[in-house]
Amino acid sequence: METWEAVKALSQNNKLTHVLVGTAAAAVLALGVGYKYWRKSETHVRVGVVSQLLIHPLKSGKAASVPLAECLKKGLKCGEMQDRHWMVVTEDGHMVTGRQEPRLVLVSLTCEGGQVCLNGPDMAELRFPIEQPNNAVMDCRVFSADIQGRDCGDQASCWLVRYLQADKTFRLVHFEPQMRARRFVEAEPLYSQKKEVVYPDCGPVMLLSEASVKDLSGKLDKDVTVERFRPNIVIDDCEAFAEDSWDEIQIGSVRLRRVMSCGRCIFTTVDPETGIINRKEPLETLKSYRQCKPHEKHIYKSAPLFGQLLSVEKTGVMQVGDHVYKISR
Repeated sequence: METWEAVKALSQNNKLTHVLVGTAAAAVLALGVGYKYWRKSETHVRVGVVSQLLIHPLKSGKAASVPLAECLKKGLKCGEMQDRHWMVVTEDGHMVTGRQEPRLVLVSLTCEGGQVCLNGPDMAELRFPIEQPNNAVMDCRVFSADIQGRDCGDQASCWLVRYLQADKTFRLVHFEPQMRARRFVEAEPLYSQKKEVVYPDCGPVMLLSEASVKDLSGKLDKDVTVERFRPNIVIDDCEAFAEDSWDEIQIGSVRLRRVMSCGRCIFTTVDPETGIINRKEPLETLKSYRQCKPHEKHIYKSAPLFGQLLSVEKTGVMQVGDHVYKISR
């Protein structure tokens, strides 16, 4: 009798095992079909071409135009240069930008052979090592968020003070990989809690089309260039403000997702060729026709919108000449 009960129990267990295996197989099959359907439903439409890739190693500094760049989660990288990974700060760590010191836009920070090369008008080039592990790590503030930076040394500090003709001390700091980045949401609540950013104002990548800049120039007494607006990716072969509608795009092996428009400030009134701030144009003209929709006022307030801030969904490499594809499902 006990043997018979054991046989019955084993038989029931085998039936249960077959049911579970069958259910799991069906689930895997459904998942495969669903993935195949999802892939099939994704369409790519060419919407433009990359005309420039610009890296700003120094926050508010001069752009470096590169033919090819890695697009990482924290922004563009070419060789040892990473976008907005160096920053000028006060002695107590508060950021200093072109809003306060317009002539910063004329400062070029590049990297070569493990050395930082600092250049500016009427200044001798300064070189110092990228890695300076014995230097102090400073606690810094970018707007209202805390972030660290490795002090680049007294020589860099003296160079900046001389160049800016300042009566106070400035320091140059460098963000290193092991340091904690800012959460996007600290800069702007529309970003995911999981996304991170270093020294940029908001997102890691900013995109702008040449046609949008040309449209603005047509409304001004004097033409402006894309460099004034400090984008990372410049797009050609599209209509003005077409980038406003690109929710998700692919460039090379990189996927980018639109998070929000770029709200513009007084920094746009700094001429990138002279370092002179006029505090009026092109900001006033932008305000006349590039305001947000009424329901977005709590996000952008009175800032005019020009360019798009993107998050990096898939890292990879992009280059000038790559086609830009809008992704839809």
